Amino acid sequence: MMQHNFDIIISGAGLAGLVTAVAFGSAGFDVLCVDPALPVTERDKPGADLRSTAFLQPARDFLVSLGLWDHLSTHATPLEVMQIMDAGAGDKTPRVTKQFEARDISELPFGWNLPNWLLRREILKILHQLPSVTLRSGIASVGLFTRLKEARVTFSDGSRARAKLVIAADGPKSAMRRAAGIAVNTSRYGQKALAFAVTHAQPHENVSTEIHRSGGPFTLVPLPDWQGQPSSAVVWMETGAKANALHQMPAPAFEAAMTERSYSVLGPLTLASRRTLWPIISQTAGRLCGQRLALVAEAAHVMPPIGAQGLNTSLKDVKCLFHHAQARPDDLGDTAMLDAYHRDRFTDIRTRAAGIEILNRTSMLSVPTLRDARAAALQGLHGIAPLRKSVMQLGLGLPREG
Repeated sequence: MMQHNFDIIISGAGLAGLVTAVAFGSAGFDVLCVDPALPVTERDKPGADLRSTAFLQPARDFLVSLGLWDHLSTHATPLEVMQIMDAGAGDKTPRVTKQFEARDISELPFGWNLPNWLLRREILKILHQLPSVTLRSGIASVGLFTRLKEARVTFSDGSRARAKLVIAADGPKSAMRRAAGIAVNTSRYGQKALAFAVTHAQPHENVSTEIHRSGGPFTLVPLPDWQGQPSSAVVWMETGAKANALHQMPAPAFEAAMTERSYSVLGPLTLASRRTLWPIISQTAGRLCGQRLALVAEAAHVMPPIGAQGLNTSLKDVKCLFHHAQARPDDLGDTAMLDAYHRDRFTDIRTRAAGIEILNRTSMLSVPTLRDARAAALQGLHGIAPLRKSVMQLGLGLPREG
């Protein structure tokens, strides 16, 4: 059977995999990117990813360096304010509401929000213009055999390819990670997340709102207007049983439930897309590399959707791996390069994953005394200006002042 040789094989064409392909393809590496799914680039088509991504400042800077941001910026909604509310299960109004403003630490917004289906569409436009990138949809990477100088990947259609480096961007159940024998540590919370878009009566004014109540946070993230109405993306985290019930609820009842859960901060909410349902887990790989293999994005780490850390952390992986490849192109994929990548990223990934896990478990609290402590912590954090600024800078991945 015919085999093809590449510099790099990327397993997975999610958002992180596509950005990885653009980065390495733009730098002249010969890249093959494969994914078992066909790309869905229209909002209302079956299989469309209705989640959204808030690119924080460092991620935006990386996209600028790749020439991607010019194609994305016109579709992006800036996030100027992060509003956090804390409420008990029976509270008619939030007990604590605090706003964290980007202008306290930067002249730029915290981030810029875009729908995932649109991101896929725009990034694919750029990818198709890169002659050194081959994209194959509808096939999966199923086998990996490595030697000191190369890797061989077998695909679900029986074809094979060789490369100096294989990049696993194939998600939480990564076949390439399993083939390399890299273990993962997984935490489950009994939660699921509903993701969908809404329109609302009041403009969001570039404010992202995260409402913490038993079961998990309810987050409204600004989007461009939809059909002449202000619009937001919603991620609603709940216990599995309740999330399943909400997913099946008739639209009028669901709209009433989500308006109540949002405390009507933007007025009545109207469902403006279908609802998608996602399991919530935390997962970290025991190592970020194997022989001729690097793990990035959800093959390396999965985090609950809190604080916009997921894809932003993934793009840090891609940027770091790309930096090491550019620094030593003749040694692409060798042990020294991959060990350096692992050292540079492992601690940050573990630290951020642990922090997000704590935030998620704290958000789920149902014991009244613990909920009171959660509200008091938010109050105290916001009230101490230096601490507030330090936490915002840490969340963005910016160097702290002083």
